[in-house]
Amino acid sequence: MSKQIIATPNAPAAIGTYSQAVKAGNTVYLSGQIGLDPVSMQMVEGFEAQTVRVFENLKAVAEASGGSLADAVKLTIYLTDLANFAKVNEVMSRYFAEPYPARAAVGVKELPRGAVVEADAILVIG
Repeated sequence: MSKQIIATPNAPAAIGTYSQAVKAGNTVYLSGQIGLDPVSMQMVEGFEAQTVRVFENLKAVAEASGGSLADAVKLTIYLTDLANFAKVNEVMSRYFAEPYPARAAVGVKELPRGAVVEADAILVIG
């Protein structure tokens, strides 16, 4: 099985030794996204704004892979404060419809660039 590297200017450029996503067969593995604006590469302000930006970034990478967030089968969300879990659910409802993908939410001590939320995803296209 061959793998294809997915990259788009509509999501933040990778800031380390990773790709925005890798497509293997009909499965796409999206790297974690934080609330970086893809144009300025600066963190947006506030929890809700960061969460929206995370899902916008994931959406852009999903679309660059030939899919969409509707193709997501698994999400992992990382939060520096689990008290924000309800707000993540509210924002997530703007991007996903039933049947929802599988999901895990993990409390972490810190995230890159001082982010307060990060998410990654796995898509199955086709």
